Amino acid sequence: MFLMADPFIIMSAPNGARRQKSDHPALPITPQDLAACAEEVADAGASILHLHVRDDQGRHSLDVDRYRAAIAAIHDAVAERLIIQVTSEAVGQYSRAEQMQMVRHLKPGAVSLALRELCPTDEYLGQMADFIAWMKAEHVLPQYILYNQGDYARFENYRRKGLFLNDSPFVLFVLGRHHEKSEKPSRNTENFRDNICTAVFPWSVCGFQINEFQAIPYAARHGGHIRVGFENNIWQKNKDLLSGHPQMIELCKEAAKQVERSIATADDAMDILNVR
Repeated sequence: MFLMADPFIIMSAPNGARRQKSDHPALPITPQDLAACAEEVADAGASILHLHVRDDQGRHSLDVDRYRAAIAAIHDAVAERLIIQVTSEAVGQYSRAEQMQMVRHLKPGAVSLALRELCPTDEYLGQMADFIAWMKAEHVLPQYILYNQGDYARFENYRRKGLFLNDSPFVLFVLGRHHEKSEKPSRNTENFRDNICTAVFPWSVCGFQINEFQAIPYAARHGGHIRVGFENNIWQKNKDLLSGHPQMIELCKEAAKQVERSIATADDAMDILNVR
């Protein structure tokens, strides 16, 4: 179990797969946008950047060359101040094979993987085990995404059986969904949130829409970490647009201060996640 004294990792997810500049003018799309955004969130206190890239029409893409261009621009802007985590999200466009192929070709430093997409049933355990072994050999840091209690139970079963080759795999718990408009968390979301703190591995949490405001103090109080950003939410509680990417990061820093947790640097995050 991780101690409350662990520095608080703030992950920034500034664009996601769906929103456009028409939703928020500060949403980064191009490599140049992403580099400028990376400087902004690193200065604000983030230590990990969760990266999506888009095609020429602004649509979600897993194109390796687009990833390489974005990663190079971000690295030129912030050097080692941010860990760059790419997404493998399908968004209804990519197959399991295409998702894994992208990771194998890109060999990113870090990647997020939805368990339900990469290993939807036990039938795919052999392929998933091979992929996890490859990531370990290539020093790719995975973060496994879990969307509900069913995902969590299946993940724990696999973890105890040794699938992840690590008793402390990094996990992201997701509260809510991108299409939800409710002004209060659903009962299922609340039940899921209340069980997250039982995790015995390093975890972060993110929340769509109003759930983002619930997730921040929860993670700070319970020894977890947080992901915030325009991928999940662009609104203040009063329904005005967020002023920019640092605004939610500042709320994260305040929540950490309330429980006497320091803010993690990229070096701290690497130590916490045991990727030295």
